[in-house]
Amino acid sequence: MKKVILIVLDGYGVSNNPVGNPIYDVNPKNINFYKENFPYTTLDASGEAVGLPKTEVGNSEVGHINIGAGSVVLQDLPRINSSIDDGSFYKNSSLLKTISHVNKSKGNIHILGLVGQGNVHSSLKHLYALLEFYKKNNCENVFLHLFTDGRDSPPKSGIETIKEIEDKVNLIQGDLLDQSSLASALLEAQPDEVYNLAAQSYVKTSWNQPVLTGEFTALGVTRVLEAIRTVNPKIKFYQASSSEMFGKVTETPQKETTRFHPRSPYGVAKVYGHYITVNYRESYGIFACSGMLFNHESPRRGLEFVTRKISHAVARISLGKQKKLELGSLEPKRDWGYAGDYVEAIWLMLAQNKPDDYVIATGENHSVKDFVELAFNYVGIKDWQKYVVSNMEAHMRPAEVDYLIGDASKAKKILGWKPKTSFKQLVELMVETDLKREKKAK
Repeated sequence: MKKVILIVLDGYGVSNNPVGNPIYDVNPKNINFYKENFPYTTLDASGEAVGLPKTEVGNSEVGHINIGAGSVVLQDLPRINSSIDDGSFYKNSSLLKTISHVNKSKGNIHILGLVGQGNVHSSLKHLYALLEFYKKNNCENVFLHLFTDGRDSPPKSGIETIKEIEDKVNLIQGDLLDQSSLASALLEAQPDEVYNLAAQSYVKTSWNQPVLTGEFTALGVTRVLEAIRTVNPKIKFYQASSSEMFGKVTETPQKETTRFHPRSPYGVAKVYGHYITVNYRESYGIFACSGMLFNHESPRRGLEFVTRKISHAVARISLGKQKKLELGSLEPKRDWGYAGDYVEAIWLMLAQNKPDDYVIATGENHSVKDFVELAFNYVGIKDWQKYVVSNMEAHMRPAEVDYLIGDASKAKKILGWKPKTSFKQLVELMVETDLKREKKAK
């Protein structure tokens, strides 16, 4: 029996144009040898050849399905498009069941998923068809929870996508400084749950704008709770409390019963927001929870925060776009976790039978120096000290918080929650994301 080896070069690409074609630039010797000495052919991996619309670019998943099947398999995108065009989409039994359920429970429709212009993992046509479906069936309260698809959409297209969607949905306005606007927003949206993540959240700015910080971060919580009390006290409420409330710590690690000693106007405002949440829970029976979240970071952090400032600068330094990273003291220690893990804990709090307050933390703390060293190591820079300038005077605050570490035992026991992302993984995720951003930037 003759032995045959089949080699499929997935995503190799074929073009006769040498401009911008890495295959021509590299001139791969092994592949050229195979082509010169063995039979080979070219597979069309896009459009109708793999069950996609004519102008649609293929991808690995589509190619694998067609190769495995040995024939053209009509993909989800054209199948759903076809059902929308012929009207069968609007008669889908599974979708009709959601209408029945919402009518019986007097609930709302929540649409959760990716959106983008790449048509690989999502399609705006499908989203608009869903909105049209619920509109035809008189479902007024349809809420969108959308994630822009940054991998298979053109760079910076997310902004245009959101603007396009905004023309087709109703944005509800609300302002933490305006009590009546919050009540109106609740009356219009009729939510089951409210998550108050809004605040003037930059600690350094709270020293320069203490009154404004109090208006948003403290009294803003009262306004939301009062709106819930007057509109619908059955609405569940989450308040984003903070580890900054502990400030000058009286015990280590910090837990739900640890005494508060805030060291900034921001921390003081958060203590007020925390206690007014407890007060409305005890006084009016509102299902209100406070999450005392220790530092939760992600690539979405603003550049004014030290973690993102570090990851952003390290990425730029490694690419030759920046020479120095200026920081304050490298000694303060924080309990840093991944925001994605913490959001799960937030959701779990409102999913319980009884409201309560929880510390959410990793139980580990690391210094700013640890963060800097890991970030530089990820890009292969060992002698990071020569790139870092410590300017204590420029970054000095009237009062500092030097050491925070949380005890999330209660959350683990009652919520079944624990962090999934390690400190090292978090740092590397942030640096890698900034590297990708900087490589795409002009």
